Amino acid sequence: MTSGRAPTRSGLTTLRVFASVANRSRGFLVAGRSVFPCALGRGGIRAQKREGDGGTPRAALKLRSVLYRRDRLRRPPTLLPVRAIASRDAWCDDAGDRRYNRLIDRPPGEAEERLQRADHLYDVIVELGWNDAPVIRGRGSAIFWHLARPGFTPTAGCVAVEGHVFAKLLPRLARACVMRIV
Repeated sequence: MTSGRAPTRSGLTTLRVFASVANRSRGFLVAGRSVFPCALGRGGIRAQKREGDGGTPRAALKLRSVLYRRDRLRRPPTLLPVRAIASRDAWCDDAGDRRYNRLIDRPPGEAEERLQRADHLYDVIVELGWNDAPVIRGRGSAIFWHLARPGFTPTAGCVAVEGHVFAKLLPRLARACVMRIV
């Protein structure tokens, strides 16, 4: 997945995501002059995002950090903050929990959005700045940019691309890059 290239000091400051006219859970990620297919939430792009609605939020989202599976990939080259996913890492999607929409430590087997998965969807994740400054309970959690399933089947609200797209883009992203989902 990783290209091995060193990240550039300046780079892409904006990524744009558009829904397909033919299928609202499919779309296109535009990076400079490059266009890549992507999967979106089963509810399409939504202006009013709510927990569990399957929608991808219509918003300008900061790229917060990169999380990756150290046992499956080398550290991705990027200017964004990077952290290896630990076996107990999860994302709190319980709107009643004070840690809602945050990375948490959970023993294996407990509920929440587990980050170390058997499939490869979360081998590399970019945390998107949705509902985090401040966190509003019930407004949606765990909105990531991650790896797509074969056939670009819908996500639960995230943006998903093929691995080669991450390999190409991660080294080119500026530290202050924003994903504009329109």
